[in-house]
Amino acid sequence: MLSGGPSYTRGVSRGPLLTPDVVVVGAGPVGLAIAWRCAQRGLRVVVRDPAPGSGASHVAAGMLAPVAEAYFGERELTGLLTESAARWPEFAAELEAATGVDIGYRTEGTLMVGLTADDLAEARRLWAYQQELGLPVTPLRPSQLREREPALAPRVRGGALAATDHQVDPRRLVPALRLAAERAGAVLVPEPVRNLAGVLAGVTVVAAGCGAAALTGLPVRPVKGQVLRLRAPDGGPPGFRHVIRGYADGEQVYLVPRQHGEVVVGATVEERSDVDVSAGAVLRLLRAAIELLPELAEYDLVETVAGLRPGTPDNAPILGPLPDRPNVLAATGHHRHGIVLTPVTADLITDLATGGATDDPLLAPFRPDRFHTGTGGRGVAGSEQSRKDEAWS
Repeated sequence: MLSGGPSYTRGVSRGPLLTPDVVVVGAGPVGLAIAWRCAQRGLRVVVRDPAPGSGASHVAAGMLAPVAEAYFGERELTGLLTESAARWPEFAAELEAATGVDIGYRTEGTLMVGLTADDLAEARRLWAYQQELGLPVTPLRPSQLREREPALAPRVRGGALAATDHQVDPRRLVPALRLAAERAGAVLVPEPVRNLAGVLAGVTVVAAGCGAAALTGLPVRPVKGQVLRLRAPDGGPPGFRHVIRGYADGEQVYLVPRQHGEVVVGATVEERSDVDVSAGAVLRLLRAAIELLPELAEYDLVETVAGLRPGTPDNAPILGPLPDRPNVLAATGHHRHGIVLTPVTADLITDLATGGATDDPLLAPFRPDRFHTGTGGRGVAGSEQSRKDEAWS
């Protein structure tokens, strides 16, 4: 454990008067995974959140997409995404074994497609960059795409397969993580944390999404995303299996099929802090989705929802001890990648909380001191609505 705080020795009574080894602020997927890992190592863990799992993860599509989400200028982030995605198969298997909960982990892969010639040209620029990084991107002709997904529109001009980009259902993942953490000994306290000075623990982990701004002074801001959920009209599985990420007349959209009939369609990216759903966003997303998969016009529209991703100035997460408070660990700022980065974040932060080295090369590009403002936790203010769990992709 990091120095400077009281410790808990396994075998001592877990009564309420004992100071926890670790307090995790935030019960989204990242916070709960950290709590689970810490409890597995014998630490006394308390998780503080007034409404677990009700924030960004409730909106998230759950794409595990280190390839499709590899963007220009984000090489170090892409490395972290790739490392975490590689941990997901074992992480998912362990979580399902510990809880008996099916978390909807699926491995069919992701098809990246362009509807028009202009769309395809734009997409190919990104695929070429991803291939330069050594990522597994396999170009496909239109006929090859429709062999894999016959429901794709005949207009689709071409695409590529990211076979290692998988998916999980966040609305199943979060309850499973909570159950796993509690079975391992973590205690969930449904109360907010408004000031870290009032938290008594050997180590405090701030995994509060956008709320980390008000608690730590870190530059975490809300980035609004609007998402739709459709359902196949016959109650069966959707008429496609792969995650589809496409460009349709200049509009980017993703389509995520669930085995139980749901299709997640998203998502907008807006520099706003409200969670209102706009008619224009619904129209744009539906139009792009139906252009790529015409059968979706017959699906039921069952939910329109908006959430707030915790963004940072460089779009990368903030992981590790605060410069002026070494016993406070940040695990926030995951922006579009909160779900895919859950396993690696949990491992890295748990290592720190149990005395691991702070010079892990995976952590180096994402340390909080790259944004140090010297506010001592009194810096950027976060909205009440954005005090929630990690981002979605």
